[in-house]
Parts: sequence; structure tokens; C-alpha cells
Amino acid sequence: MPELPEVETTIRGLNILIGLKIIKVNIHKFKLRYTIPKSIYKIQKNSIITDISRVAKYILIKFDNKYSIVFHLGMSGRLKILNNLGKRQKHDHFIIYFEKKRVLIFNDPRRFGFIDCDLTEKIAYKKYFSILGIDAMSKKLNSGYLFEKIKQSNVPIKQILLNQTIIAGIGNIYASEILFESKISPFRKGKNIKNSDLSALIAAIRKILKKAIKFGGSSIRDYVSSDGTLGNFQSKFAVYNREGKTISKFKIKKTIQYGRSTYYCPKLQK
Repeated sequence: MPELPEVETTIRGLNILIGLKIIKVNIHKFKLRYTIPKSIYKIQKNSIITDISRVAKYILIKFDNKYSIVFHLGMSGRLKILNNLGKRQKHDHFIIYFEKKRVLIFNDPRRFGFIDCDLTEKIAYKKYFSILGIDAMSKKLNSGYLFEKIKQSNVPIKQILLNQTIIAGIGNIYASEILFESKISPFRKGKNIKNSDLSALIAAIRKILKKAIKFGGSSIRDYVSSDGTLGNFQSKFAVYNREGKTISKFKIKKTIQYGRSTYYCPKLQK
């Protein structure tokens, strides 16, 4: 599933569409994770993109007619930009044609992603936005905030990192990398994390996510950026997908937590 770095990389690639006028919109599949709402027809000919941004793992595209589209990439979704469409590819479900022969395509083989559309002023009140915690890259994320959220929690810190209502944007891959960077065991309960550890954890969150963005995200399953480029952060993984290998002469292990793979080094993470 594309996580924060992959979504951030995607929107940076989409920025070339800002200021372009729509020629037409084609919808080939309405039923994705959720049915595309009829309000999508508000995004029509001559609408112009005014801004493209990220909210956690969501992509938000604003138009000059006071409407916005929200994309969530789900497990296998991607947004592609082409100069000319040519033949439509399998799983190209939603296509916007722009002036200057630019084409934006939402492709999703598994159809776990979704597309929403509404007045821009109403978007922030959507449930999937309103429940989000502080963005993982926000300066508002600090040890005081995190301490208050987890000080009584019996939940392992790995699962806390994946809880989007606490910190928004971190997924399974980066949770393992962040915990290794901060030398915190993925099994430690939230209530057992000291303030000094929280400072190290937040520093690790910023370091790992910034580095992943720099390398264009991770391409280990389905992710490809908007221009077709593969991410390369997987070559920088310290522990993820490296079970049985060593780091500082200590073995990396894999376990399953809450149905998700966790990679860690028990000798280095306490």
C-alpha cells in the first residue's frame, strides 16, 4: 500500500497539472472501494486545477469552481500522467484530459482505492479526514502530544504508529524502519515509552520519512510514481524485508503483529 512518502512523491509529480484546463472527464468504473459520487460531474470541461496537496495518505486536487477531488490509492492504486493516452490500459478507471495533451489516469487493479468529490469547503469535514491525528511530517507532532495519547496504552508501539487517529501517514513498512532507527522494540507498550524515547521516536519518524521521499518512496509491490518511475528507498531498508540478514552482527527477525509483518533486531531494539 502506498504510504506517506509514496503519496508525497506522487503529488510532487502531479504539480505540473496546476493551472491546466480540463478538456473532458471519462469514468470507466464507478464502483471502486466506494462508488464514485455523482458530484464528480462538477469536475467538468474548462475547470482548472488551482492546487494539489497531501493530507496523510490522501491526495487532494482543488479546482477553480470551488470543488475538489480526493484520491486514496488503496492497496494498488496509482495516478499516472501521460502526454497522450493512446490505448486505455486495463484498470484505468478514471481519466481526465487536459489542455496541452496532458492526461491524468487513476489506475487500480484491486480497486481498494477510492475517489471522492465535494465542495472544497466541505472536504475537511469528511469523516476520513476529521478522524485523522497529527500528520507524521507536521511540526505539531511532538513528545508532549504523543505522551498524552499513549501514556495509558497497553497497545504495542508498532501498532500505535499505524493508528491514523494518533499519527497520520505512517504505514507498515516505515513503522518497522522508524522503530529500528529509534532503537525501540516494536513490542513495548505505549505506557512504557519514556519521554526521552518519544523524542528519539519523533526524530526517527522525520528522518526516515524525509529520506524515503528523497528516494521517491518504496517500490516493493505495486507502487510506481506518476511519471512511471520506481521508488528506490527499498534499497535503503535497514530491517524491513530483511529477515535472517545481519546488522552490526545481529540477526534481523520477522514476526506478525495484528496481522501485519514486523521486522526488527531484538539485540538492538529494547
